[in-house]
Amino acid sequence: MTEDTISPVISVSHLVKNFGKVQVLKDIDFETNFGEVICVIGSSGSGKSTLLRCINMLEVPTAGNIFFHGHDILSRDIKITKYRAKVGMVFQQFNLFNNKTVLGNCTAGPVKVLKKSKKEAEETAMKFLEKVGMDPYINAKPSQISGGQKQRVAIARALSMEPEVLLFDEPTSALDPEMVGEVLTVIRDLAKEGLTMIIVTHEMAFARDVATRVVFMDKGVIAEQGTPDEIFNHPKNPRTAEFLTRFTHNK
Repeated sequence: MTEDTISPVISVSHLVKNFGKVQVLKDIDFETNFGEVICVIGSSGSGKSTLLRCINMLEVPTAGNIFFHGHDILSRDIKITKYRAKVGMVFQQFNLFNNKTVLGNCTAGPVKVLKKSKKEAEETAMKFLEKVGMDPYINAKPSQISGGQKQRVAIARALSMEPEVLLFDEPTSALDPEMVGEVLTVIRDLAKEGLTMIIVTHEMAFARDVATRVVFMDKGVIAEQGTPDEIFNHPKNPRTAEFLTRFTHNK
């Protein structure tokens, strides 16, 4: 193992995010190690997506630090596009380019950001489109495919950048129930391959099965974290227990 695989890949220290007078994240400390699959759970409005968006620098933190392999990504000499090439993100609403084909969506980043040749970018994209079962649709536009298929293309697009870490912001919440399974299967397979992932999700069974660590957020803080067994079967924080009870009752 190299030093990079031993020390935290991403480390968040004293992270604060305010929107106006509302403090959404309050003094968050959080680490992601190589090969971990972290599922972040909690009620709507608890700060889960904001944490992810800060890590990807879609939101600039109000205070605190975010380190990637020990380098502070908030420092001026860090190029955010290069950082985002290493820390990819899959969004709730897919965010595909509607004017590009499935293949074009997956080659745009590698050509523009990684400066790959079109041929090399297409070879890489095809590998990942095949992995997510979307290779038969390379010439389709996003408007011609289902929500589940769009999300699988979005995952292939993120993978085509060959990132070190993949962030998922509620990747199934915009999908019809029958399409949720196909997307979760793809993410499950990536977890088995050892890809480092942080997944904000409402899918509790998925979190229990796939996560190496579960983080429960409540009112802008990390209220509790631990193994799936610790969080789901032996929660220490009363808020965690209450959330999980309410969640299972609502199912």
